[in-house]
Order: sequence, then C-alpha cells, then structure tokens
Amino acid sequence: MTTPTLELENEILARHGFVFIAGLDEAGRGALAGPVTAAAVILPLDDSQLLDSLAGVNDSKQLTAKTREHLFSRIMHHALAYGIASVPAAIIDKIGILPATKQAMVTAVSQLIPAAQYLLIDGRIRLKTLATPQQAIIRGDGKSLTIAAASILAKVTRDRLMIELDEQYPQYGFARHKGYGTAYHLAALEQYGPCPLHRHSFAPIKRPLL
Repeated sequence: MTTPTLELENEILARHGFVFIAGLDEAGRGALAGPVTAAAVILPLDDSQLLDSLAGVNDSKQLTAKTREHLFSRIMHHALAYGIASVPAAIIDKIGILPATKQAMVTAVSQLIPAAQYLLIDGRIRLKTLATPQQAIIRGDGKSLTIAAASILAKVTRDRLMIELDEQYPQYGFARHKGYGTAYHLAALEQYGPCPLHRHSFAPIKRPLL
C-alpha cells in the first residue's frame, strides 16, 4: 500500500502560488442503493507537522471502518476547510451516476471557505461547470494526501447514512454492505424487490434477477 504525500500539492504551490488546494473524492458510485457522496478537503500546507498529524490517512478502501472513523475526526480537526454533499438514488436514476457524482462534487466544493484555488480530483473526472483550475489524478487517493482525506470523509459520511437507513429497511442489510451488490444484498433484492433507496436504473434492479 502506497502512502499519499503532499508532493502534488507542493508542486502546484511552487508553480502557481496556490495555497488553497482542494482534494476531491467520492463514495458509493458503484453501489446499488443509497446516495453517491463526495467530499472536498483543503489542508493547511503551511503546517510543518501536517504529515505527522495526518499519519495513516490513505485511500479509504485500504482502511478498516474503525480506522476510518478515527481518521475522520482527525481530518476534520486539522483541515483548513471541507465540504461534503450527497445526491440520492432518485436523482441518480434521473440524470445518471456520472452527472450525479459531479453534482455532489460541485456542491462539496461550493461549501469550502476559503474557496478552493485549485482542485485535485480522484479518477478521470473533470468538473467543467467550475472555472477553478483542476487536475484529474488516476488513483489519486493513494497519491495525494488531500484526496485521501476527502476519500475518508466521503466514505465515513456515506457509511453512517447507510447504517441509519438500515433501520428503515432492515430486510436489505444496508448496515452490513452499505448498498453494494454483495451476495447477501442480491438475495434480499430477489426476495423483497427494490425499495425507494435502490437505484432502479442499475442492473440487476432494472431487469429481473436470475
């Protein structure tokens, strides 16, 4: 497992003089139920202790739920600014998962105070509706500390929501799989059919389960 650094952020700072550099990532894009959640994080690049303070921050998928919860609080404490936004399943069905993901990211960026001067976005996404200079970074959550921090905020926020929603629809086990297409979830879908939290435009929900 690689350890994300501030190398990309410091290169941007040196080249452009930007200090408010936001990392962006999402959680839940591939799930069959629940929202897609995005987070944007600006870290204080002038803090010489930042790497030590955020030791352990990495791609959220590489961390246990307990570790993510611990780091969530630490990121919130040390971040200069952060924004978190979700787009529900009904909107995902209406506009598609990629536009919904971008919508969540744009909303998260809009919450940042101070405003971001530059965006580092995990994956191949470009937010063309924003004039802010930006760069898409493949597997960025394993390279950039700000993207990794955003990945944790997005993942923890969405997981907490899915655990809450499990109480409304306990038959699906959302607290267990967070809406992803596990064997348990697919079996529950076959038995009970989809609920309002499901993405009805996603296979296997939009076609009969075999």
